Amino acid sequence: MTSATNQPHVVIVGAGLGGLQAARRLKRANVRVTVVDRGTSHLFQPLLYQCATGLLSEGAISSPIRHLLKRQRNAHVVLGEAEALDAQERTLTVCRPDESTMEIGYDYLVVAVGMRTAYHGNDEFAQFAPGMKTLDDALAIRRRIIGAFEVAESIPDAESRREWLTFAVSGGGPTGVEIAGQIRELATLALEHEFRTIDPSEARVLLLHGGDRVLPSFSPKLSRRAQHILDELGVETHLGVHVTDVTAEDVETTTKAEPKQVVRYPTRTTLWTAGVEAVPFAGVVARALGVEQGRGGRIPVEADLSVAGHPDVWVVGDMSSRDNLPGVAEVAMQGGRHAGAVIAHLADGGTDRAPFKYRDFGSAAYIARRHAVVESGKLDLYGYLGWVAWGVIHIAFLAGMRNRLGTVLNWSATLLTDSRRERAITFGDPETARQPYR
Repeated sequence: MTSATNQPHVVIVGAGLGGLQAARRLKRANVRVTVVDRGTSHLFQPLLYQCATGLLSEGAISSPIRHLLKRQRNAHVVLGEAEALDAQERTLTVCRPDESTMEIGYDYLVVAVGMRTAYHGNDEFAQFAPGMKTLDDALAIRRRIIGAFEVAESIPDAESRREWLTFAVSGGGPTGVEIAGQIRELATLALEHEFRTIDPSEARVLLLHGGDRVLPSFSPKLSRRAQHILDELGVETHLGVHVTDVTAEDVETTTKAEPKQVVRYPTRTTLWTAGVEAVPFAGVVARALGVEQGRGGRIPVEADLSVAGHPDVWVVGDMSSRDNLPGVAEVAMQGGRHAGAVIAHLADGGTDRAPFKYRDFGSAAYIARRHAVVESGKLDLYGYLGWVAWGVIHIAFLAGMRNRLGTVLNWSATLLTDSRRERAITFGDPETARQPYR
């Protein structure tokens, strides 16, 4: 891509939380901006589990990238997947939907492609235990969860139904806790009285976690509070166990304290939230820039989030590695804004680079309706106050006023009626719809 203008060209790979903030920060800068993403929509990942359990639609947590940037006249959007980088020539190779490639030259490059689900060397688990990082993941999980109840309804034998009504969640971090709680709420509230053969409230939800407490990134006090609510919901929490095998019909765990103690749970639905790793493009970037990837495949960065030896390249969000920053949405958003600010300053003739300073506004996790935990500095909130604070935080982070209003209305309707209307699935395409039912 070429242009007659002499304005510096900024290429941003990824239109997630970090990439979008970087682009918006450059709105009034004397630069041209090209945003490259493999999808057409910006996704708010923290609420993916609510899409997967029928509480929110995919439209409520995603917004078209072009719509979000339509008033930013210096921004251009390219649909495609970055597949190669030439740091010497300053070019990025992108594969377009028609499988042709294009080269995009850049003066400044921001890499904000995020992470993917990590199976810790057991990639074969992915076939039976999907992770939840993309919109496709959430919709696939929705098919598995809703489909499990539908299949159980049509099975006459009670023993055979039991494995369809058992749901295993690997990982006791925020995502694992949130989706485990939502499956129980779906079963006990939204699906009540809708089936004739089965009682959805009998659904068994197993939360399998290798640590000694759920939500290990939170204070012990909030962790205990979260565990109490999970117990009240009916979630069965198994701590100190590793998932060592996943098949189409069961999940196997091994106790950390006694490695020979193996337990298999018959289940047709296993979900994986136990860790993340860098996407393959991170390796492309590392090789092109001559740097060694850190833990989880992350890219080490300098104080201003640029890569050592390459002052024209920034890595922001989960894929960057510096000062043990947590992999949360606010880190990506602040990092994207910072990279955009540094680039705007350089494009305006500046030479100094301000270091990135992360402002920790805390962490939040939804446990059940009217129950959430929020930790910010010395402030701990839980129960109703935590739930309200959690809601305010997430509404503020959503992109677009329409999504914010729509989400509030949807949450309100669910609270008033106990219903979940975003449960549409199909059972016709043998390559997609039937796959979750095996």
